[in-house]
Amino acid sequence: MKTKILPILASLISGVLLFSCGTKDTAVDVDAIRTEAVKTHIASQTEVLVVLPTASPTLTAEPSVTPTLDVTATLETPAVANPCYNLLWIEDRSIPDGANLKANEVFTKTWYIQNNGGCAWAPGFTFSHFGGDPMEGEPVALTEPIPAGAKREISVELVVPSGQNGLIQSSWRMTDQNGLFFGDTLTVNITVGDVVTTPVVTATP
Repeated sequence: MKTKILPILASLISGVLLFSCGTKDTAVDVDAIRTEAVKTHIASQTEVLVVLPTASPTLTAEPSVTPTLDVTATLETPAVANPCYNLLWIEDRSIPDGANLKANEVFTKTWYIQNNGGCAWAPGFTFSHFGGDPMEGEPVALTEPIPAGAKREISVELVVPSGQNGLIQSSWRMTDQNGLFFGDTLTVNITVGDVVTTPVVTATP
């Protein structure tokens, strides 16, 4: 029994010695680690913290542009004839609307008109082409005054255009001494060649 107990005691003593040695070494290492940690903490307390300033963006307002108006511009007023000048169409005295004529035919168109304005038409007032086909017509100048309220016939010599078929129109108006138109527009409406008309169909109830 004694011989068996001795080896066991020896083993236990050896184990205790080894454990104590291991514990001492471990304690040394732990102390070293703690010492380094304390040094690091102290060093960190002595460091100077540099705080970077937080810069807020500065908004720069762009200069506003105020539009400028050109007050020097002037509006042109269109020229108009004297308001006391006027012409009234009464009727056609020749070449009714739709008259069928031949190409190159010479004809005279006559209108019956009235000076229904408040002023007389002076010599030099001109009856001139205003629109449409001129039909080779020339301006007709007045040779004598036409008083306010007077009625007159006015005529212009025209030529039927060649190379055209169908409806042809020419417009004429009176102008004052400044060449400004006034009064009713007098028209010539003729047909040339064969004009096909579409019959009007009347529906029976």
